[in-house]
Amino acid sequence: MQKTKLRKPFFVVNPKSYLYGEQTYALARKADELAARYDLDCLFTAQLVDLPHIVAECPHLIPCAQAMESLKPGRGMGHILPEALAAAGIKATFLNHAENPLTVHELAATIARANEVGILTVVCADSVEEGAAIAQLHPDVMVCELTSLIGTGQVAGEDYMRGSTEAVKAVSPETLVLQAAGISSGQNVYDAIKYGADGTGGTSGIVAAPDPMATLEEMFAALDQARTDFCKEA
Repeated sequence: MQKTKLRKPFFVVNPKSYLYGEQTYALARKADELAARYDLDCLFTAQLVDLPHIVAECPHLIPCAQAMESLKPGRGMGHILPEALAAAGIKATFLNHAENPLTVHELAATIARANEVGILTVVCADSVEEGAAIAQLHPDVMVCELTSLIGTGQVAGEDYMRGSTEAVKAVSPETLVLQAAGISSGQNVYDAIKYGADGTGGTSGIVAAPDPMATLEEMFAALDQARTDFCKEA
């Protein structure tokens, strides 16, 4: 399977384990509507059991697993098989999130397996230094996310966003950089792209908002404006 090519700027909706079932589907349908309206690429993560429904019902989203492993078909009870994700229409996967870290060996092996089956890798790092080190594995997307800011509503500053993005690009120029820690408003989305990120997105800033659908609307509108202002190639 050929990998999806992400256009800049892109967005990620990542409900983690906050939502499942119909709540996830409702948010996915809204994200799908907005991705179509603004013609923006949007990765949407979900529980494994919910992803096939999103694949079937949300054609404008890029379905994204929250994890994957390096095993091959055969023995491996209870693990997440790359071929199974690809066969189900999953186009991307997160790896090495702070809530599910991987060893360097497993991370390298899983990126290689994702490349084999045509799944985009979205790999997380906690610091500028870690981001530069992981960039040597040439993931498709690097998430330069300070663990201390996850779920806090506090956003990394301009210096961190610019510095971590530049560190990744210096090692792997083709890797896209996602800045997403603490993103909770349209202004946060706009600023992330202004400070050099290729994409942004959110979790608690969306699902814990008083009106998640309105927040998502605000964020997509801000991303569209940032595309106009900062992404001349888009």
